[in-house]
Amino acid sequence: MAANEPEMIHQRLANLRFRLEQVTQSWTVGDYEALLKFYVAILPKIMDAERCTVFVADAQKGTIWSMFGTGLEGMKIEPPKDESVVGKVISTDQCIVEHDLDKRHGFHTEIDAKTGFVTHSLICAPIRSLTGRGVIGAIEVLNKKGDGRFSAEDVEQLQEIASFLATSIEGILLSREILQISSQLNCEVEWFERNYFRDIPFIVESPIMRNIMDEVRMISKTPVNVFIHGEHGTGKELIARMIHEGSDRRDKPFVAVNCASILENLMESEFFGYEKGAFTGAVTSRKGRFEEADGGTLFLDEVADMPLAIQPKFLRAIQEGEGCRLGSNKVMRYNLRIISSTNKDLRQEVALGRFREDLFFRLFSVEIHIPPLRERREDIVTMALAFLDRVSRRFKKRVAGFAPEVLRLFEEYSWPGNVRQLLREVEHLVALTPEGERITIDKCSRELQNFSKSLQDHEKDAVDYSLPEQVKALEIRLIRKALQEAQGNKNKAASLLGITRQGLHKKIKRYGLDEPS
Repeated sequence: MAANEPEMIHQRLANLRFRLEQVTQSWTVGDYEALLKFYVAILPKIMDAERCTVFVADAQKGTIWSMFGTGLEGMKIEPPKDESVVGKVISTDQCIVEHDLDKRHGFHTEIDAKTGFVTHSLICAPIRSLTGRGVIGAIEVLNKKGDGRFSAEDVEQLQEIASFLATSIEGILLSREILQISSQLNCEVEWFERNYFRDIPFIVESPIMRNIMDEVRMISKTPVNVFIHGEHGTGKELIARMIHEGSDRRDKPFVAVNCASILENLMESEFFGYEKGAFTGAVTSRKGRFEEADGGTLFLDEVADMPLAIQPKFLRAIQEGEGCRLGSNKVMRYNLRIISSTNKDLRQEVALGRFREDLFFRLFSVEIHIPPLRERREDIVTMALAFLDRVSRRFKKRVAGFAPEVLRLFEEYSWPGNVRQLLREVEHLVALTPEGERITIDKCSRELQNFSKSLQDHEKDAVDYSLPEQVKALEIRLIRKALQEAQGNKNKAASLLGITRQGLHKKIKRYGLDEPS
């Protein structure tokens, strides 16, 4: 191999990747729909049948409807989930073949009465999401010609075609979803702009964060105490504020206190307040944090660092909803919600005797764990772009966006400081990039530049292998990972990989993956 050949291969791959991005960006919703219509028109001819219909499923609403179908111009079919072949296919993720349907009553007879068509036989296959969202639809072919019976070869062929249709259907669904939520999103952005989230938007793209946002919405409506756990910089206070703003206490105070920043001898006066003359220097009376938060929410950040000495009084305040200022016997009543957070393992702190167990159980009824940024990499690029927009406006400086290699570096980096570190990195980049120019890797912080160099060294080592060997190694790694995630279920593993079960079986046999490794 010539000395400069690895560099040439790397450049060719970079050029191919750029061209692929151009092709992907040029593909529109109209193109996806045209492709689906083409399949509906051509599939009956390929499979020697009479009709074909593509169905789409909405998992949240539990509904199914026909997107395109032979002889269905202007008509929309909505098969019931439990009483139709299409519904069973989508529910079970299994292909179904039926014959002699003209002799049986079912949902198909109701549709036949409306269309004037007579269904004798059908074959229906699930269409699986390429992004891990399960079954998103089904494709159904009606009335096999000739002997009128669909074969095992027909099943395999339709399953193969269903895997191709997934790209088109998912593209259409995502585009429609974006249009449907755009007006709602605009309203939410407007609201966030008026409130706390002016500087740090909470970006949600990953499935795990979408689930957390669903939990936050539900918890907000319920007056339970909440405990938020996560590493430094993951956005624990933002989640706490979201819970407060989504509750019926939103018009009352949100009082945030960092328990680690208060000296132990000032802890009681800080939270419970004091009367004039209660101690040297108390020249006026002062409300404590519990009083300030009355009617609203008290957010206890880094609650694991609360001194043991103050915890009994804290427990009474939470349990009985009352307390006294220093220098007074008057009982103050508190009506508030407690949201607490820490980056430590609070259960371990209890086991080590550094935190009271009774206070631990009083602090929360619901626990939310916010994963670090390295465990939700789908959020990184979207978050970086949002930060770039906010920081550019705050700095009153316009740059030409991120170079693609910077965004790829962002996705690969582990971000030990999480969202806070990403925001600081974007601020650093905007500050050092000349007006109107694109952000490049050479402007990144020392940590990211060192990481970029280590990635480049790794890629140089990787090109010592031939391209076929690299492809083989990648396929083996992905198949093993999919089988592991699917717990050995080959249908599910094939769905994760975006191939048919038969295709997966061939690759497993080819690479000898059934043998112990």
